[in-house]
Amino acid sequence: MQTYLVGRDMITPDEWTDDEVNTIFEVAVDLKRKRALGEPHALLRDKVLAMMFFFSSTRTRVSFEAGMAQLGGHAQFIESRTTQIAHGDTAKEIGEIVGRYCDGIAIRQVDWGVGNQYIRDVAKYSRVPVLNMQCDWYHPFQALADMLTIFERFGRDVRGKTLNMSWAYASSYQKPLSVPQSMITLATRFGMNVRLTRPPEFKLMPEIEDLARENARKSGGSFEVLDDFDAGFKGADVVYPKSWGATLTTTDMQESADIAKKYVDWIADERRMALTNDGIYLHCLPADRNIEVTDAVIDGPQSRVYDEAENRLHVQKAVMALTMR
Repeated sequence: MQTYLVGRDMITPDEWTDDEVNTIFEVAVDLKRKRALGEPHALLRDKVLAMMFFFSSTRTRVSFEAGMAQLGGHAQFIESRTTQIAHGDTAKEIGEIVGRYCDGIAIRQVDWGVGNQYIRDVAKYSRVPVLNMQCDWYHPFQALADMLTIFERFGRDVRGKTLNMSWAYASSYQKPLSVPQSMITLATRFGMNVRLTRPPEFKLMPEIEDLARENARKSGGSFEVLDDFDAGFKGADVVYPKSWGATLTTTDMQESADIAKKYVDWIADERRMALTNDGIYLHCLPADRNIEVTDAVIDGPQSRVYDEAENRLHVQKAVMALTMR
């Protein structure tokens, strides 16, 4: 367990060592146990987290606010359109000034080609930790919660288990690449056999796929890319079918939506779940019900989506407790 993480930014777990990532999970499990037993754990009493949102949120906002309260601190909700951020506050000014007011800065900014760089620019000028609540590249806390959910099902040694990170059709909007990108790079660090299943137009960033391959090489796992939806489910222990945009094919959201319509049959249903190795179903939520996944699957016995959503709280508290003291 590592004890020197005070002040560290969490932009992606890719920038944390294996020991440091494992420390997050150790602390998350401890805090989850304390929460279950009603044991107080006000580790961040009088600390303040500034939460800056450039994009809508349910689970992220609620879990970070609840987590800070349970740790004895306070979370400020800051909506970009109702502040001077919309009228010219720069990333440098946010880092310098908010970093002097508060003890941590959490940011959700998912605009393509903007979000990750903005978060890094704030972090450059902030004297306090900067936490990525989701950007155009990464969704670190979702991936950490996903891995904790997988550990709870299979134990900490998941070497040889197969994870199918798959695209699925959704009609609501063209979602960011950040969930699958964070998931494939984290799961491959733990020796899982990771499949990325997607139509040819729905690629992920080449450097992210390269990192997943390198992680798999080091851990003894594997990484492969498939374009057959059913094949991704076959024999899988964990399936994670969700939608994302064709961002690397086109930055026009309407064109991306039109391309996606060619694959409306990419839906997680009972027939596909029967192809798995009694696999568990994960989704970061919200899912487009009966479009992206059937009710029978998301509400069925193989679904772990609510445990997964709860685990957002625990991994976020762990990172805040480790970095914001």
